[in-house]
Amino acid sequence: MTTRKERQARTRELLMDSAAAVASRRGIERASLDEVAERAGFTKGAVYANFANKDQLFLAMLDAHFDARLAELDRILSTEADPDEQAREAAEGLMRMLAAQPEWHRLFFEFALYAARNEGFRTQLVERYRSLRGRLAELLARRAERLGIEPVVPPDQIAAMTFAMANGVAMERLLEPEAVPDTLMGEMMATFFTGLRARAGAPQPPAGPS
Repeated sequence: MTTRKERQARTRELLMDSAAAVASRRGIERASLDEVAERAGFTKGAVYANFANKDQLFLAMLDAHFDARLAELDRILSTEADPDEQAREAAEGLMRMLAAQPEWHRLFFEFALYAARNEGFRTQLVERYRSLRGRLAELLARRAERLGIEPVVPPDQIAAMTFAMANGVAMERLLEPEAVPDTLMGEMMATFFTGLRARAGAPQPPAGPS
């Protein structure tokens, strides 16, 4: 038998999934809480019982998405795998997520557009974005320390570059999916981190069999 806390968590999850689907189709500004609630199988009262307003619903949805991505990156970067393989695995995880949740292609840019017209939302979005970037920088710094590498580029800048590449791939995938194979992001990240190690004078991993 599920507990009240478990039922509430499930309700929140269903509402956030519904909000993602509605907003990806209509845009955040045109997405109504009535439609979000109806699609999830609840009344609008269930939305307000879990979220203060529409902005908080979408921000909570973004928090859950960021937390899941960061947990995956933490798992990958904490292994003893070759750095190139870690980069590829992280990138392939992103591509799998984009394939499994295609609405996030559109949603990411919806968040940016909505933030450009809503200063309060922009402030909270930027706060979360900076926090995620900072947490990624911490993971990258720990990995460099574990490998005995002195980064030639500060980890916070590497994190910003990584975000820029991922966002660019998401844009290309949205506009021209047939030109963005599932392996593209992995190749990009492996090349990027190989270049960083070369600049730092770190040994390169041995080439695979020809």
